[in-house]
Amino acid sequence: MIEVKELSKTYSIDGQVFRAVDNVSFTVRRGEMVSIIGHSGSGKTTLLSLIGGLTKPASGSVLIEDRAIWSMSDDELSAFRNRKMNFIYQFSSLVPTLTSLENIMLPTAFGDYGEDVAGYARELLALVGLKEKENSYPSHLSGGQQRRIAIARAFINRPDIVLADEPTGDLDEETEAEIISLFTRMNKDAGTTFVVVTHNKDIAALAARRLKMANGAVTEISGG
Repeated sequence: MIEVKELSKTYSIDGQVFRAVDNVSFTVRRGEMVSIIGHSGSGKTTLLSLIGGLTKPASGSVLIEDRAIWSMSDDELSAFRNRKMNFIYQFSSLVPTLTSLENIMLPTAFGDYGEDVAGYARELLALVGLKEKENSYPSHLSGGQQRRIAIARAFINRPDIVLADEPTGDLDEETEAEIISLFTRMNKDAGTTFVVVTHNKDIAALAARRLKMANGAVTEISGG
């Protein structure tokens, strides 16, 4: 499903070369949930961005369903991402002028989705416990509610792959449990493949495999 081959990303800071991702290789099978743990600054977010086609690597490759994503044109890569994957960022990144429902539906504006998008968006709203916030704007939502809307948005295009960066970072324990339940449901029932960067032990424990990142390098600590 996902094959990362000798992937590296370097940055130059004050004349010093910093290897954010250092010759990383691993695979993620279809329908698998993989967690990536590690200290802040270890390269986890950069790695996720490289896998998702948002940051171009210095060297190496990322293959998704045997397609080398960095060999695609910008338009091809954008269309591929829109159909195949979605993202949950550390920050909610909601559009302030759109309602909760509209924010969830936003990714479908960039592709041809014949199904009842609004109906599915309402179903996702209910799944994250915000059915009554359909017409609310981000400024009228708490930080935790905004995060839940962003998580719901990640599933609107029924993606094969979800890349999540600290998805429960600012949620209370009850909401966190609801999101963990949603991830489990999407993984087991819908067959969604997950790569999750997290400090949360409960989310890490859900994963069939756990990877650890340190100084830009990845080692496998469970599964395989």
